[in-house]
Order: sequence, then structure tokens, then C-alpha cells
Amino acid sequence: MVDDFLPPDLRMDAGMNRFMEWGRPLVLDGEVRACPQCEAYRGWVILCTQGQIWLHCRYGHRSLEPRLDVAWYNRHSGPVDSTFGTLDEGLRHIGH
Repeated sequence: MVDDFLPPDLRMDAGMNRFMEWGRPLVLDGEVRACPQCEAYRGWVILCTQGQIWLHCRYGHRSLEPRLDVAWYNRHSGPVDSTFGTLDEGLRHIGH
């Protein structure tokens, strides 16, 4: 596991809620991660909330991904360009 490299003022912390789009397949431990309900494997929205990472497939299914953590999210997310009052508002904004 790689430590979080971001300076403290740019890091997500356990109390923050953010999400990012992940269009390509998500490969974990050498395997392509697929939705356990519909088997979609790309077009994810990755949610970082309460210190956990959740995957939201393009068909609306959500599943916890315990192999990812907040440090992984910090390494892979880009700058935040919008904020939303609820997750559903944010998902509508990006077309999910």
C-alpha cells in the first residue's frame, strides 16, 4: 500500500464525501472489477464516503470495494470542479 502523497490540505478525509467518474475498466489485483449484479465493468462512478470506497455502475447498482481506500482515491481523483447538495444531484449532473 502506498501512503497518501497529497499535502494535508488537499486530501480527502474520512468525513468528506466525493465522487469521480471512472470510464475505463477498473483492474484490482489483476482482475477487471465487474458489478456483482449486472456484470458491467466500465462506466463507474467511484464514491468516497466515510472512509470507504463504493462503486456505482452505470445501471445504478452500488457495491462496497474494500480493496480501495481514501489514499487510493486521493491518488486517482482530479481537482473538484463542482459541488452538490446530494449524491443524486451529482449523479444527474454527470448523466447517471
